[in-house]
Amino acid sequence: MKRSLRRALWVGAVVAVTVATVPVTSAFGAGSVTTSFTRVSDWGTGHETRVTITNGSDASVGTWRIEFELPSGTSIGSFWDADVTRTGNRYVAVKKSWAGALAPGASFSWGYNGTGAYQAPLNCTINGAPCGGGTPPPTTAPPTTTPPTTTPPTTPPPTTPPPTTPPPNPGAQKVVGYFAQWGVYARNYHVKNIHTSGSASKLTHILYAFGNTTGGRCTIGDSYADYEKAYTAAESVDGVADTWDQPLRGSFNQLRKLKQMYPHLKVIWSFGGWTWSGGFTQAAQNPTAFAESCYNLVEDPRWADVFDGIDIDWEYPNACGLTCDASGPNAFKNVASALRARFGPNNLVTAAITADGSNGGKIDATDYAGAATHLNWIMPMTYDYFGAFNAQGPTAPHSPLYSYSGIPQQGFWSDAAIQKLKSKGIPANKLLLGVGFYGRGWTGVTQSAPGGTATGPAPGTYEQGIEDYKVLKNSCPATGTVGGTAYAKCGSNWWSYDTPSTIGGKMTYAKNQGLGGAFFWELSGDTSNGELISAIKGGLG
Repeated sequence: MKRSLRRALWVGAVVAVTVATVPVTSAFGAGSVTTSFTRVSDWGTGHETRVTITNGSDASVGTWRIEFELPSGTSIGSFWDADVTRTGNRYVAVKKSWAGALAPGASFSWGYNGTGAYQAPLNCTINGAPCGGGTPPPTTAPPTTTPPTTTPPTTPPPTTPPPTTPPPNPGAQKVVGYFAQWGVYARNYHVKNIHTSGSASKLTHILYAFGNTTGGRCTIGDSYADYEKAYTAAESVDGVADTWDQPLRGSFNQLRKLKQMYPHLKVIWSFGGWTWSGGFTQAAQNPTAFAESCYNLVEDPRWADVFDGIDIDWEYPNACGLTCDASGPNAFKNVASALRARFGPNNLVTAAITADGSNGGKIDATDYAGAATHLNWIMPMTYDYFGAFNAQGPTAPHSPLYSYSGIPQQGFWSDAAIQKLKSKGIPANKLLLGVGFYGRGWTGVTQSAPGGTATGPAPGTYEQGIEDYKVLKNSCPATGTVGGTAYAKCGSNWWSYDTPSTIGGKMTYAKNQGLGGAFFWELSGDTSNGELISAIKGGLG
């Protein structure tokens, strides 16, 4: 999470071309069960496909099993929301146990990324019935009134969810957004904007970024922005101007007013970030003293009522960010334990962490699972995977949910991080999915599809290579999707960013994975009427 700034499942709202719709007849009752294969995107060397099963019968469908072949030259590389096995060029996809029964009239979708250009599937069957209609052979036909209780013995559907795939979590309601303290300067984004944009009613928690970690202690990051700046009546959340002699001004006082207006809101003070993580190395040498300094600062009587806890954004324990740390694999866990001990059970203690899902990468460098026992939730920063910090490219989406053919780095996508963290024993409902309210871009690009070369970062309003969504939606509207996020080429500039549509897909993923909700960097990148946060809130609802 860069101090200077700070996608996902396919979504039906993206510009998708239906290239094959295969009717399927199955004996579950009057009517039929149908499935469709829809090309979501195709970049020549690979493609993304959505498969939708629709229950047009008058009875519930308890399970399904789709078998199909893919023509020579194409194959499935990765998939989601179904269990897929392969024998030669024939694939079998079965319903995950957590998906539940398919009610009459309901639909369910799963998807896959394939190698090669898209080609329609062949010889498709569902529960033994031909995709083109007709009656399945008697030996394999499902019962006429109830879902099948057995399947061919070669690849039976799972009877329990895989250990890394918990049931859907209808209570995934955390919507957590960062407020950047420096936004009150050039960006002219203030706490009042959280109210006027409609975002405050959709948020559950605000992360105030950042406090510093100088000398291994929690310290003030920017005293003027934090508690000294005087607000006029027009700038203030409640329309009341600050006075010269009031004990607390700045964003802290504005957050106090916002909480009074929206009593459900919690505010967490975040420490560290890309620029200020260096002090964590010294903090890890004496976690108890660090935790004491943090408690004294967060609970300072001048603003103790403003904050509901502390967030640690250490980039990165036992690994390298702006600086390198060699505190060992237990350092982060020890710091989290000390913070919990000092802040007690009634304050929130959270953490933003790496989303490097590669083998031997940053997630593997630290005992995040051990730390998780002391934390209310963890936020893997599932963005900034790729960008013009590699000035010559290749162009790639900075926040892919899934892998795709040609992705520059293995393990650099959101699902890889989520699955790795879950496999280490972190409960799914303690993980929040990250979304960026900004794009990353290159210039000097001649290829529209991902994977092109570049000459450097694209121009940005505040920083080269980075631009807010609220700007990009107009200056370079998305034209394609890859890995569940959006991209566009405008002139010689190539940008990737999330849209309301791709965020909707990411929220579907978060619910299907049983995650605790979503978080985003950061509020000022959204439109004045909160398009992106509305997509998060609506998608999790």
